[in-house]
Formats: sequence, C-alpha cells, structure tokens
Amino acid sequence: MSEDDGTPTRKIIHVDMDAFYASVEQRDNPDLRGKPVAVGGAAARGVVAAASYEARAFGVRSALPSVTAKRRCPDLIFVPPRFDVYRAVSGQIREIFAEHTDLIEPLSLDEAYLDVTDNKQGIPIATEIATIIRARIKEVTGLNASAGISYCKFLAKMASDLNKPNGQAVITPRNGPAFVQALAVKKFHGVGPATAAKMERLGILTGAELRSKTLVFLQEHFGKSGAWYYNIARGIDHREVQPDRPRKSVGAEDTFMVDVFDLGAARAELTPLAAKVWRQCESKSLHGRTVTLKVKYADFQIITRSRTTTSPIGVLDDLEAIGQSLLEPLFPTAKGIRLLGVTLSSFIDDEETEADQLELQI
Repeated sequence: MSEDDGTPTRKIIHVDMDAFYASVEQRDNPDLRGKPVAVGGAAARGVVAAASYEARAFGVRSALPSVTAKRRCPDLIFVPPRFDVYRAVSGQIREIFAEHTDLIEPLSLDEAYLDVTDNKQGIPIATEIATIIRARIKEVTGLNASAGISYCKFLAKMASDLNKPNGQAVITPRNGPAFVQALAVKKFHGVGPATAAKMERLGILTGAELRSKTLVFLQEHFGKSGAWYYNIARGIDHREVQPDRPRKSVGAEDTFMVDVFDLGAARAELTPLAAKVWRQCESKSLHGRTVTLKVKYADFQIITRSRTTTSPIGVLDDLEAIGQSLLEPLFPTAKGIRLLGVTLSSFIDDEETEADQLELQI
C-alpha cells in the first residue's frame, strides 16, 4: 500500500494521555476523583497547568489564570504540581511503547508518536497495537490514554482528539484527504489563532478552501510555511517519527505576586531562574550558546531579547550575566513586569564542546 504520491504508507500512532497531570492527582488521592481539579497555583497570580475533565466542563483549561479558573468554577480544587511523579509515570508509559517499537518520538511527558510499521511483535494492524498499548497503560498506571492512528503524523495527531477521553480513532489513506477538507482550519494542529485569523481574512475557513489555493499563493502569504499548508490540505505529511529528538531549549520562568517596576528587584528575580536553567542543563550535559530573556508586562504584552555567544556558555555566572545585560536596557519601565523567563538554547554536542575546549587550551 502507498500514498497517492507513491511513497510507502507508514503506520503511525499518536498516544495522548487524558488530562495527565490531573488524572495522576485523582489516581493518587481518591478524595479528588469525580471533582473539578486544577494542577497549578491557587494564588492570585497563579496559572493552571492542567485541568481534569470535570473542571474542563466549566471552561477551565491549561494556561488559564487561576483567578479566572476559580471564577468559572467556584468549587475548583487546586493541587500543586508534582513533576517528579509525572516524570516517573511517563517513564512507565515509555517502557510500554518500547515493547512495540524503538521509533518513539516524545512530544512531552504525556504524548508521543510511534511508528509501528515494522513493530517488534509483528502485529499487522496498527489499531490493534493502539488498543493493546492503551490497555497496558491502564493496567500499569491506572490511567486512561487516547490514541490516533493514521499514515502520517499530522493525521495521527488529529485522530487522537476525535474520541477523547479514553478512546481511539483511525484515519486511513483513503479517508485522509476528505477528512482534512471537511475540517475547519482553526482546528488544524499547528495552526494557531493568529494564523487562523489570517487565513479567515484570505477567505480560508476549511481544509477544502485551503486546498483550493495554489502553492504560489500560500508561499506568498505564509512564506516557508506555505508548502506545509499546501501539503496537509491534501493529507500529505512526509515527516518521519524521530526517536530521541534533541532538546532545543531549556527555560524557566516565574509569575510575580506583585508587578515589578524596579531594576534591582527584577535582577533579584532573574538570579534563581538562571540557576534553575543551569541545573537542568548540567544534569543533561547540555551546552548552549543563546540566552533568551522573556518579559511579560502587566498589560500581558510579551517581549523577548536574545544574545548568542561564539562558544558555549561555560559557567552559571556567565549565563546570569548575559541575562542581566538583556534585562537592564528595559529599565526604567512605565508599566510593571508580571513575569520573567530565561532560556538557554543553540545546544551543541559533547564532541564539539571538547573540541572547543582543546582549541582554547592551545
């Protein structure tokens, strides 16, 4: 079997845990079961990290300010996150994936792509593998997972949302193009609100209307992404499942209880963020060259400032110093800062690092 363009058909599964963080909390605390739960801070400046399905019924979702979440759901129960537990459970789930394939591409702690075209157990039907994986996850962790099965990553991701929670769906090569044409573009994975609004201004509301546009038109209006939109409108996605994707960045951020107007106070807040990033990078032997400062103002405007060094940043003091140098020009400020973040990126591998160090010694 092959796709319309002649390339062999792959069998891709996208597994997505249902309300993962909140479900772990409900599993570990029976008093929370059946109740609206939000993982995150209940403080005035807190943000929801995850919400149970009982909470979602009230419009509570991730990234929602805690104050708004509580207003929407007065009975909402806030639970502080336990990322060490979530990571441990995620590890159990990855072990289950590995029983079937080594081609596993984690997207986060709670979701991953699996290529089961040539799977370890020789099961010819991908939907059967997805059923087995979901049952095994339930058996080992007590948690529910949903799955999408298709011939490409884009449609597998879209399929995993169709029968949530605790369900699965398949989109076949024969049905893929028709499925995409009937879908609203704002529901496409990877099409954010700004892009959806731009498409709407161009008269593109559905996959069918997206497909009607020429490649030249889409490249003219969307640049490099034009070719991607042209292909997915036809149900075409050649991306392979990439196991052990290299991490692109490590960051930390904090939302303040009170808006910060003073440079000294902002500098003090930046110090522990830089330290947290450095600890994470050291634990994973990551060596980066680009420091990015993120600032969210009281009016929710977000700006970023970056600086890239010629060689990897070698010590925490240098990371913090660059972050502070990016922060200082933003003061004095007429509007308060409600959030600061620091990210390190442009990682290089250990061999390159050793070569750089030898060069410096010479």
